Amino acid sequence: MQDRSALLTEQRLEASMELDRLSISEALAVMHEQDLLAVNAVASQREEVARAVEIVAQALAGGGRLIYVGAGTSGRLGVLDASECPPTFGTDPKMVVGVIAGGDEAMFRSKEGAEDRAEDGATAMDDREVGVKDVVMGIAAGGTTAFVRGALNRARGRGTKTIFLCCVRKNEGEPAVDLVIRPLTGPEVLTGSTRLKAGTATKLILNQITTMTMVRMGKVYENLMVDLKATNQKLRDRGARIICILTGLSREESLRLVQATDGEVKTAIVMRRRNVSVETARDLLQKAQGNLRSALEV
Repeated sequence: MQDRSALLTEQRLEASMELDRLSISEALAVMHEQDLLAVNAVASQREEVARAVEIVAQALAGGGRLIYVGAGTSGRLGVLDASECPPTFGTDPKMVVGVIAGGDEAMFRSKEGAEDRAEDGATAMDDREVGVKDVVMGIAAGGTTAFVRGALNRARGRGTKTIFLCCVRKNEGEPAVDLVIRPLTGPEVLTGSTRLKAGTATKLILNQITTMTMVRMGKVYENLMVDLKATNQKLRDRGARIICILTGLSREESLRLVQATDGEVKTAIVMRRRNVSVETARDLLQKAQGNLRSALEV
């Protein structure tokens, strides 16, 4: 069994030594102060995150996938970020995928022992047939998760680009990867509970990677999620508002366009701005490789 006592995430935090004796307000003040440190730790990794965006955007543009791999909180955050991409950016659910140790059940009920088997991580990569077009991003707050290490080692062996996100300094046995993102969030308010600062930093970094990747892929116009597919009432309303903003149409007219295009917001905008049919709008977008700005400027 590996001794994890030296890891930053396992150290005791001086500011919370009396956590059980602090008032609720005092304890929350400590937590807030520590959360701000997590944000600063993320900021220190800006260049590394930018490089990750370049790697992922190139892979996805070439028909590859982004595959998050993690256990426990780290795994759940990867699955969460992956699941948000289709409704936000209109992506194929197979484009960004989350793999969690213990399988789907581990999303809702802890199966912490599942993280200890490196061979399971390797098998998960074989099962998904990762290859040279893909990117596998291993997420492990403490950096030692065997499932994640096994997945990264197997993925690299299959010629896949690999990224490692952890919140500790380099330690023994760390997998060889193409890029490491290392926000040093330090000891947790509750010792060892990496669902706190480390989890916050992880969530922020995953947000940044997928958001900016989709921006680079033309799925955003200005700061609007124009590639969303309006498949429910909330998204139809949001889609209509985006159309209103970019075309000057009324809400009622925009809602009719949403319906006419089967919820395709970009198609509706091109129809109105270029004064063309649905079919022509779709053709213009296809020729522009889905980039709305290019389709409008042709």
